[in-house]
Amino acid sequence: MKPWFLYSVATAVLWGIWGAFTDLPQKRFGFPGTLSYVVWAGTMLLPTAVILAPEKFRIDVRPRAVWHGLIIGVPGAAAGVALFKALELGPAYLVFPILALAPLVTIALSFALLKERTGRAGAAGVALAMLSIVLFSLPGGGDPAGGTHGSAWLVLALGIMVAWGVQAYYIKIAGRHMSSGSIFFYITLGGLLVAPAAWAMTDFSQPVNWGWSGPGLAAVIQLTNAIGAYTFVLAFRDGRAIIVSPLCNALYPIITVVISLVWYRTLPGATALAAIVLAIVAAVLMIVDEQRQEGRLAHG
Repeated sequence: MKPWFLYSVATAVLWGIWGAFTDLPQKRFGFPGTLSYVVWAGTMLLPTAVILAPEKFRIDVRPRAVWHGLIIGVPGAAAGVALFKALELGPAYLVFPILALAPLVTIALSFALLKERTGRAGAAGVALAMLSIVLFSLPGGGDPAGGTHGSAWLVLALGIMVAWGVQAYYIKIAGRHMSSGSIFFYITLGGLLVAPAAWAMTDFSQPVNWGWSGPGLAAVIQLTNAIGAYTFVLAFRDGRAIIVSPLCNALYPIITVVISLVWYRTLPGATALAAIVLAIVAAVLMIVDEQRQEGRLAHG
């Protein structure tokens, strides 16, 4: 097997595992999600050092690079904090399919600002994405038994989706003039800058589990996210974006959904199941179409 394929599969598996278990320390062991975020920010330092080492730790500090780097890092990191609240209010197998719709935002920005046009697959993906969001918002669309978790988790999930879609758009822009090492550095920097706010948001009046099942378990889970980000960079280095991006970004929510359903031993209601399927199919169509358009441009 080619190295890029192994890196892509590793990324999807690692992110899928992270998505399924990222809220476990909070829901099962009393370690707040805000502190899990702080742990994640720390784990990002390891792959950052590994990525920057071959570049002799040279970081692009030109004004445009710093501006793009902060746009990439800070909003995406803030969305990471909000993710734990969304997972507190709703199950991972509902939240992550919505996050898989982030390409909807990236495509919309590319359409409006870069004058890019989507193909038929992308248009179909946009339509299915909108339909899935409608289904998620219906009574019974947010509960495995056909009830409702309320709308707060949906609002948060949509906000995170927008933030990560904007982040992807600027990663696309920054990639034209910055190295992958510098981009990854600014993502890590954004996480560290937001970490004090996450710490301040923690309710320390409630008991906090400081044992192994608290920060220790959180570190193991969050490290899967950090290492997955590193293998994602390696996959792009060795493979073609037109194949790597769909494989990584469309596959990991499916893995998250499957693991979550098995782990929590529950099945979504008919409306929620339809919304999950539509969201995943929409994400695959949009990502494949976006990379196909970039491939056509690259070949003139």
